[in-house]
Amino acid sequence: MTGFIGGGNMAEALIKGIIQNSRFKIQSEIIVSEPRQDRREYLEQAYGVKTTISNKEAASYSNIIILAVKPQIMGQILEDIKNSVTNDKTVVSIAAGITLSYLQSKLNTKKIIRVMPNTPALVQEAMSVMSLCECFSDKDVSSVRQIFMSIGKVLTLPEKYMNAVTALSGSGPAFIAFFIEAMVEGGIKSGLSKENASELAIQTLLGTTKMLETGMPPERLREMVTSPGGTTAAGLKIFEEKGLKDIVLSAINAAAKRAEELGRKE
Repeated sequence: MTGFIGGGNMAEALIKGIIQNSRFKIQSEIIVSEPRQDRREYLEQAYGVKTTISNKEAASYSNIIILAVKPQIMGQILEDIKNSVTNDKTVVSIAAGITLSYLQSKLNTKKIIRVMPNTPALVQEAMSVMSLCECFSDKDVSSVRQIFMSIGKVLTLPEKYMNAVTALSGSGPAFIAFFIEAMVEGGIKSGLSKENASELAIQTLLGTTKMLETGMPPERLREMVTSPGGTTAAGLKIFEEKGLKDIVLSAINAAAKRAEELGRKE
């Protein structure tokens, strides 16, 4: 049984991925604890999973417990479930900034995995990064990896990189969406309709991503598009003058520092 503590968007994405993936069993083996009645009813109707208002019940029934809650309430959640988490259970946290050592200090097991998925999980295109101790068997790790592979790609890295991961791939979708917003606004100010500007910007992003997925370095793609004295060169010159690269670096750094702050609970 796989249990979710929290039934928000990321939990829903994982539930959807699990159910749609043929490697997993039926949805009756999923239980979700969620405080909101309307949300519980929605998850039951949409996915056929069992729901409960009790975190303890979800933890007690489950072999794998996925903590899908905000980092700000993690402490009270761990206090609530600690007596239900025995050392044969695997606990997976997807809360930004919450460290393995903190989780281990609050629960009676060392079988804890920290995962940072990102919002494209909602369309099964997530980038998830796992960190874990060496106490896991290959079988235990494989079970958790398969869950996250059902919503996209999975990478395993030492925990020391997780704040950077949170900043880059966790916050990254918002940063990219902000840039697309600006591109759309620029298109509108240049005379396009909002609908046309949005389609142009989004398809340009998708096409660029496909090219980069072939292994082409970003700088090579930039050079391919940029002709000396051309339109792209004129635009890139403004980016350089306004310090766009420094702005992006500062944003990633700020997000990483915030992830570190959220983890200072030990």
